Amino acid sequence: MLAARTGAAGGQISEENPKLRKLSGFSVGSKDKSPKKAAENGKDSSLSPSGQTQLRARQLALVREVEMNWYLKLWELSTEHTTAYTTGMPHRNLGKSGLRVSCLGLGTWVTFGGQISDEVAERLMTIAYESGVNLFDTAEVYAAGKAEVILGSIIKKKGWRRSSLVITTKLYWGGKAETERGLSRKHIIEEIVRAMTHVINQGMAMYWGTSRWSAMEIMEAYSVARQFNMIPPVCEQAEYHLFQREKVEVQLPELYHKIGVGAMTWSPLACGIISGKYGNGVPESSRASLKCYQWLKERIVSEEGRKQQNKLKDLSPIAERLGCTLPQLAVAWCLRNEGVSSVLLGSSTPEQLIENLGAIQVLPKMTSHVVNEIDNILRNKPYSKKDYRS
Repeated sequence: MLAARTGAAGGQISEENPKLRKLSGFSVGSKDKSPKKAAENGKDSSLSPSGQTQLRARQLALVREVEMNWYLKLWELSTEHTTAYTTGMPHRNLGKSGLRVSCLGLGTWVTFGGQISDEVAERLMTIAYESGVNLFDTAEVYAAGKAEVILGSIIKKKGWRRSSLVITTKLYWGGKAETERGLSRKHIIEEIVRAMTHVINQGMAMYWGTSRWSAMEIMEAYSVARQFNMIPPVCEQAEYHLFQREKVEVQLPELYHKIGVGAMTWSPLACGIISGKYGNGVPESSRASLKCYQWLKERIVSEEGRKQQNKLKDLSPIAERLGCTLPQLAVAWCLRNEGVSSVLLGSSTPEQLIENLGAIQVLPKMTSHVVNEIDNILRNKPYSKKDYRS
């Protein structure tokens, strides 16, 4: 999967700068052509928007179950042969496309080619793959291209079937030369929508989406694609965690219902802030202590940062009651949003990754009562008067 970044032309921008993560589009590289998503049957105007979403989810789940049972019967197999059954990893559609992705994915920002060794990177990917993760995210700018190389080398070494994986990468901040970055024809063949359509038609990617685009920009891309008979984006990659909610909970639902764009979210632990390690300041060995992460340190020690740490302390009893850690609660909280196709995890150690993957076991415990408890502590639930009905 390909993603194109959005960014200002010119200027020196370091990889660690959070602004660098603003992307203009991205592409999904998966050779596995999933069957087309079945049409939804009718509408019930008596249901609330959330009720309609749940009804549609149940209808789609039923259709998928029928399709899976037919396939297994055709090849004389059983559900025990499926990855979802053997690993317990739930899978969701990427937006309204037919592409099925694991609800947890593994990201490579900062870690691959930088913070961790190649050996640790291989261990992380192995743990993720064996846990049912099929989505791996990277970008051309991560570690100046090394992250993509390491990711590809590990897949080749492990001998994993390419058809079993969904690889997403992102474009914009490429090389140092003016012609090696941006979204021009020179850099990715042509301008955004036309370029992504060309990339897909050439078989270099199966889908494309955006990252850190505004809702208006995504709608414009969709309109251009429809007007000129090209391929529209299928999802937006956005930051989403306990302290960053509005875009994913207010803006993206409208895009999903209108044009089928889903949400792939990143930074569920807010760059480590929600991990709990910054409760008493910034440890010397932490990422925020590094010179290139001064922006993160400033965020943590700010007045708002201190308020966030107090809220995390108030959330701890909920995590204890549910029998999980605070990071697991935070990841499960992101997953409880049915509009989120997949949550990208970023881990620097196998222990961290295993802990975060454990959020799957917490997801069934995220009842409406628990979610309301969390909302009462956070007091940042975005409000929208709009009724998004497809």
